[in-house]
Amino acid sequence: MYMKKVELLSPVGNKEMLIQALHNGADAVYLSGIKYGARKFAANFTDNELVEAIKYAHLYDIKVYVTINTLIYEAEIEDFIDYVKFLYQNQVDAVIVQDIGMIKLIHEVCPNLEIHASTQAHNHNKYGIDFLEKLGVKRVVMAREMSLNEINNIETPLEKEVFVYGALCVCYSGCCLFSSLNGGRSGNRGECVGSCRLPYQLIKDGEVLNTNGDYPLSMKEQNTLNNLKELLDSNIDSLKIEGRMKSPYYVGYITRIYRTLIDKYYNNEEMIITNEELNNLKKLYNREFTNGFLFKDNHVANIKTPNHQGVEIGKVIKTTNKYIYIKLDKDVLNQEDAIRFKNANLGMVVNRLCDEKELLKNKIDKNNICLVDNKVNLKENDIVLKTTDKKLIDELSVINQKKIGVSFDVELLVGNKFRASISDGVNSITLNGDVIDSAINKEVTYEEIEKLFNRLNDTPFVLKTININKDNNIFINLKSINEMRRNLVSKLIEVRENKKVHEVIINDSNINEINNKTNDFKLTALVRNEEQLLACVDNKVDRIYVTDYDLYKKYKNNNIYYRLKRVNMNYQELERENLLVTEIGGVNKYFNKNNLVGDYFLNITNTSSVNLLKNYGVNNVTLSVELSDENIEAIASKCSECELIVYGRLELMVMKYCPLKEVNGCNHCGKDMIYYLKDSNDKMYPVINNDCMTHILHYKIIDKTNELMKYKNMGICSFRLELFDETKENIEKIVKNIRNVNFK
Repeated sequence: MYMKKVELLSPVGNKEMLIQALHNGADAVYLSGIKYGARKFAANFTDNELVEAIKYAHLYDIKVYVTINTLIYEAEIEDFIDYVKFLYQNQVDAVIVQDIGMIKLIHEVCPNLEIHASTQAHNHNKYGIDFLEKLGVKRVVMAREMSLNEINNIETPLEKEVFVYGALCVCYSGCCLFSSLNGGRSGNRGECVGSCRLPYQLIKDGEVLNTNGDYPLSMKEQNTLNNLKELLDSNIDSLKIEGRMKSPYYVGYITRIYRTLIDKYYNNEEMIITNEELNNLKKLYNREFTNGFLFKDNHVANIKTPNHQGVEIGKVIKTTNKYIYIKLDKDVLNQEDAIRFKNANLGMVVNRLCDEKELLKNKIDKNNICLVDNKVNLKENDIVLKTTDKKLIDELSVINQKKIGVSFDVELLVGNKFRASISDGVNSITLNGDVIDSAINKEVTYEEIEKLFNRLNDTPFVLKTININKDNNIFINLKSINEMRRNLVSKLIEVRENKKVHEVIINDSNINEINNKTNDFKLTALVRNEEQLLACVDNKVDRIYVTDYDLYKKYKNNNIYYRLKRVNMNYQELERENLLVTEIGGVNKYFNKNNLVGDYFLNITNTSSVNLLKNYGVNNVTLSVELSDENIEAIASKCSECELIVYGRLELMVMKYCPLKEVNGCNHCGKDMIYYLKDSNDKMYPVINNDCMTHILHYKIIDKTNELMKYKNMGICSFRLELFDETKENIEKIVKNIRNVNFK
């Protein structure tokens, strides 16, 4: 019985990484061009480099997936689709996309182009995945918060891809606004600054709690090697390594380890990772390892440090102004290794290495004392970590080039043209040369012919078999044989590089579809308790969204909407209800029988997404809070059924991970308890735990209520208040100020 093999998918941020991934056993690679990729600060590929990368990978039968997984603004749509056409025409194997409006457009314009839904699309339940299937998606990259059991239990014809190694995001991907609202660099636009890797204090009732670590949001590195058999036994189609911002050696080595173990699985061999291999993985990069949510690991965070930890190699036993004295009790130290002093959190490259006699050495063995220059001004004894191993890097720099087996058929018959063919088992090419003469002096032998056709060292190929059919006593110039081999090899390379992945069919699409417009002014509000709800009712707020289902049921005849959960694995059966939907699964589940409004968590940044949701019964769509005024106007000028948040405290993160549990255990959270994270600038971020989901809110309240006329002139007619701890009196004042605006 045929067993479909799982795909090994490796990250590529530049050409060096492509070479490392390819020759160490990747089945596919994912990479980005200069535009629209969610790793903007990787080196990435120019258009010409992309074309060459696709050809190079296809030469070795490796698939190429290009990430175009940022949110797309209205003014970018035409350029974005032109870029997709460029990728399509150059036979990219698939594109990885977040923006639901762009998924729909790509499928319309390039129907044969394979689309993968990025993990940024928040793929965590069956209804969301079914929605993506309707849009033409072929594969979904599952949320990293899902367990293997949850993934296995989702029945879908779509391929499933999971992250198995590398950095973890603390927030559900595509749901993080921390970097964007704090520094103007959006994670949804590939510009994340890593706010989760910064230090924070945990505050309760104005007091700092003891957390045993200053980095409550910093995650460990995922490492599933010890659980690889379970992954291979599952219904997952692709195992994905994270790391487009890491080094080529990291990519190459991790790809090699996974390749080796995957091959052993399919060969029914024992799958073992050695201590040496594990140490090498740690040296290349680790913030400590976790099995991740995939295997229900309860300890996914390293709250003590966000830095690469390497491996412990020894201890500082003495410091002077000139030297640091290190007792190596766990590993050797080489010149040009990088080390870190754990407690002092100082790092350095070892340029000058001495033994106890202060004699220069290029290596000091384990169980000896070495001296390094004290260029970091270390004062205290400390634990020493090796964070870069020069010897390991040198070894990984030497690549064992992948070779493609080929066969030659050679025919040399007197009076006929020299005829030869090359085959890789799929492609076959035949060429003719000069007419063969009889030998006058010395004939050309079988051995000479085979030797010349076997000159493949500087090519991607290796000789598997050669069949030579020749007359006795023939003559042919040996240069002609060399030329024939070179021509055959060149032609086969060309055929493989230009492999046709799909037929290119490009359709027209109405990118600038315009909706009917309305001028009805509406004021809406999100409330979190009964007092706020009644204040909004008394002040005649047009639509009121509630987060508590019991509160919704109690007051739902007053134009109240129930805000659905952002993470939903088990949906309630609801009919003829007013719902504020927060993710695409909710849209797909409820659009037939309920009245829907789309929340800002849907990340709507263009009219294509607005139109798509309208087709699924979403009557009003709240625009992304990341949009500039220019981008808001570009959408609102075409469809005014959009809602804009003009006041409130916005949600920055939703997490399956709970920092309260990590630092204080499970006895410290409850429905009415609010904690705060305080950053180094004394900004306070509310932390709310609800049904074991943690929500972090912004430290400040946005207030655009004095700009309503500007937004009304742009075409926005629905304005929302996002309330948090406002009192009845606060709400009355805010609404009164808005009502005083003359919208005529």
